[in-house]
Amino acid sequence: MTLTSRRTVLTALAAASVSGPLLAGATATPAHAADEPDRYASNTDLYTKLAGKEGIDFARRYKRHEYTDHSYDRRHAYNRTTVMALHGGGIETGTSELCLAVAGYHPATLVPLQDGFSRHDYWMFEGLLSAGNSELHVTARNCDDHVAVSMAASSLNVLSLHGCTAGQAGTANPQAVVVGGLNRTFKNLLTAEFDKARIAWRDGDEVPDLAGVHAHNPCNRTMLGKGAQLEITRELRGAMFTVNTRAGRAGSTTEVFDRFVGACRAAIAKLETGSEQMIL
Repeated sequence: MTLTSRRTVLTALAAASVSGPLLAGATATPAHAADEPDRYASNTDLYTKLAGKEGIDFARRYKRHEYTDHSYDRRHAYNRTTVMALHGGGIETGTSELCLAVAGYHPATLVPLQDGFSRHDYWMFEGLLSAGNSELHVTARNCDDHVAVSMAASSLNVLSLHGCTAGQAGTANPQAVVVGGLNRTFKNLLTAEFDKARIAWRDGDEVPDLAGVHAHNPCNRTMLGKGAQLEITRELRGAMFTVNTRAGRAGSTTEVFDRFVGACRAAIAKLETGSEQMIL
């Protein structure tokens, strides 16, 4: 059993402040090939070279829930899970909307979902270009955004949402998700829920380029040193929206979107009841 002290949790909370505007209108970008080199070596490199372009070429959005404990003898709830979309907006389309919904918020209105599950912290980086958003792709292990890294480090769990193609996933069903990351328990819970939701999946262990097992991947930079990553095929993401544009996606989600989000949220809820999730 792994236990985490509240002092450790509170110490891990410090983070730099970053702001990012809401989205409005963009077109889809081809998936970033696993062997395609990034234009930017890291998020810091991108922010430096695109100085003054935030809100124009790219955006960052995040939410950290406020928790206060002034009690001497009672324990209070603490956010255990952060949901991330490192390549949102027009980079890997649909992952921004999924990130918000899996965290517990309607992607169009940001109104909290009333589904009986908890709400979670979230962080996303989004491409805002009208075309060519793949140029903004920074490989997950090279993500050094201070807020993203600090949120992962102060969370017990991270679920990171990515986009790929059916060809990259190598799945018989083009509408599928590759389930990766270093947290085997989390992966097992996700795949069990995907089975219930009739979502085709493949184990990331079978797809090394999409496995999400690098120690520097934000999904694994948690207090437990492990998390989960979902690589969702373009075909599955396309089935989640009736209007698959930046302006249209958030308000046109389908029952496929709902089933996928519900599966993720159910898996997180079960994960958070485990022995590793105890905070002393």
